[in-house]
Amino acid sequence: MLVLSDIHFALEPLRRVVATGETLVILGDLVNLTDYRTGEGAVADVLGMEFARASASARGSGDYQRMRGLWLETVGDRIEEVREAIGDAIGAQYARVSEALQGGHGFVIHGNVDRPQLLAEVLPEGYEYVHGEAREIDGMRFGFVGGGAATPLQADGEVSDEAMTDLLAGLGEVDVLCTHVAPAVDPLQTDVITGRAERGSAPVYDFIRSNRPRLHLFGDVHQPQASSWRIGPTRCRNVGYFRATGRPLRLQPADLA
Repeated sequence: MLVLSDIHFALEPLRRVVATGETLVILGDLVNLTDYRTGEGAVADVLGMEFARASASARGSGDYQRMRGLWLETVGDRIEEVREAIGDAIGAQYARVSEALQGGHGFVIHGNVDRPQLLAEVLPEGYEYVHGEAREIDGMRFGFVGGGAATPLQADGEVSDEAMTDLLAGLGEVDVLCTHVAPAVDPLQTDVITGRAERGSAPVYDFIRSNRPRLHLFGDVHQPQASSWRIGPTRCRNVGYFRATGRPLRLQPADLA
């Protein structure tokens, strides 16, 4: 079983992983709104690279007020036109992601930059969208909850703490918890490149403390201060920034011991 997250439109590495024929567990962020390293993505396609990089810099530093100011200055009264254009660019990315996934099989949840309904619609045969659901895989019970923690952006892929708590409770007992968002543990949610803590999830942390799954797999934080941690007996593992590395995590029997 191969686990990957934060694909962000890295199509060629994704095709190589699909070609292995192994079961894939995809933990969200399949499309690329803005690559914070380069500025590439749907925003740059619509509004240009200079704006995309400036907006990404503000978002990376957590300065949402500056980010909103940049958007207002650049977009003005064209907000609906621009929103539609970015939506079209994201839709085009999903079509190509769907092509890259063809011939494979596995389980998928959404991340904070995903459009959950559109993602579920474009998944090819062989894949299940399993947000808020549990599955028996190789004799183990896996629980899946997608989405990022809520921010002032109110993006489609974000999930409120209240909704996250309800979704987790609905899973019941699981051996492996799979989320997009990290638990609210400073070393796991701190990005060493931006130098700031991303928004980890307190409900995920509380669920792990209470239910003690063997393993928690997640993504979202691209360059974490710590990629592995223990919360009680539960091993928490960031599966890596696939767009940058092109490498999935191979889940070994020892990981579930």
